[in-house]
Amino acid sequence: MNEADTFAAIATPPGQGGVAIVRVTGPRAWAIGKALTGKEMEPRVAQFAHFKSAGGALLDNGLVLPFKAPHSYTGEDVVEFHCHGGRIAPQRVLEACYAAGARPARRGEFTYAAFMSGKISYEQAQGVLDLINARTVRAADAALATMAGYSSVKLQVLYAALVELAARVEFTLDVDENALPEGFWAKLGRDCEKCAERCAEDVAFLRRRRILREGALVVLVGPPNAGKSSLMNALLGEARAIVSDAPGTTRDTIEEGLDVDGWPIRLVDTAGLRETTDLVEAEGVRRTRDLAQKAEILLNLDPDPQGPCAPNEIRLHAKCDLGRGTGLNVSAKTGEGLDGLRRAMAEKLVSRMPVPDEFPPDETGQAQASLLAAQSAVLSARKHADAHDAVLAGNALREACGHIGGRIGRLYSSDMLDRLFSRFCVGK
Repeated sequence: MNEADTFAAIATPPGQGGVAIVRVTGPRAWAIGKALTGKEMEPRVAQFAHFKSAGGALLDNGLVLPFKAPHSYTGEDVVEFHCHGGRIAPQRVLEACYAAGARPARRGEFTYAAFMSGKISYEQAQGVLDLINARTVRAADAALATMAGYSSVKLQVLYAALVELAARVEFTLDVDENALPEGFWAKLGRDCEKCAERCAEDVAFLRRRRILREGALVVLVGPPNAGKSSLMNALLGEARAIVSDAPGTTRDTIEEGLDVDGWPIRLVDTAGLRETTDLVEAEGVRRTRDLAQKAEILLNLDPDPQGPCAPNEIRLHAKCDLGRGTGLNVSAKTGEGLDGLRRAMAEKLVSRMPVPDEFPPDETGQAQASLLAAQSAVLSARKHADAHDAVLAGNALREACGHIGGRIGRLYSSDMLDRLFSRFCVGK
């Protein structure tokens, strides 16, 4: 984006509606506002106006709402034209903005301008995107916390605590061991433990935020005819998956979205696990096993499960109307146990935030990796504090400070910015 750019876009969804908003930002925004309305505008004062083309043709009637830099969303001059909804009126107003000197906005460019002008942080920009895409109330609340800078504030508090601990350890290098306050090392160890707990809390928050953003992967597994498809249909409240007594009916994965106590769920029905010579069914079984390895929650409908129950596993007996079984008894036919299953899934997601084998190459993944590295360094400092080893404890705490300090003062690469803002719509 060029600093001298003025760009415009329709900021509301296309289609019929009462109001559509055309947004313009940049140094020419006010001139464009005056050109289309013929009015002298006052900051943050909405006025009724006739929107006209350069040739004087009436395009629409509505409100013009101007904002003066830096008191705007983008930090630049902004003018909004509140038109009638539909396709024609806002498009004609937008084209008039282009004719008056604006260019078409790119994806996420308004929020990108806010980021570049220092109005919002990278984390807050991610929160804006999360709020737009939120599918549940819980996801929206998490997005609002992100927009408020929840993580940044917590990181700053954690960093200050780590710096203070490191300073305490440095102090011991300049004084005699016998001159230290009574219980010095014990208190240092306890404070290190508290910082490690803060790291764990922040990691859990980031994992929770990722699940709320992307949806928790919940996979139904079990042998053929165990009731997986029937259970999926019952949870969804519609006949999404084909149900048949014939083994091998489900040969591929079927995924649908579901809201469970505010958690967005990606519920996946899978092929029945069995040995088969059918190439198509065998591929379905392979995909089932692959998904099972990635699942946040595994709904196991095997009537005779083997081995201990995994931390992410919920064992079910899905046809309890025909007889009771092991695990949580549910019935897709009668609805028995479905509410209990929903509660069990929500409890799993609250209590268990899975540690990924690999962190994704985005900001959230990098933040998790840094926090876990800081936690490991702080726990190492705790161990050295117990041994009264000031040198090694100090080294570990400085390492932890480096991991957290890097998060606070991070410089974001252009590819990371491109990845984030390309996921926005054009008008945001």
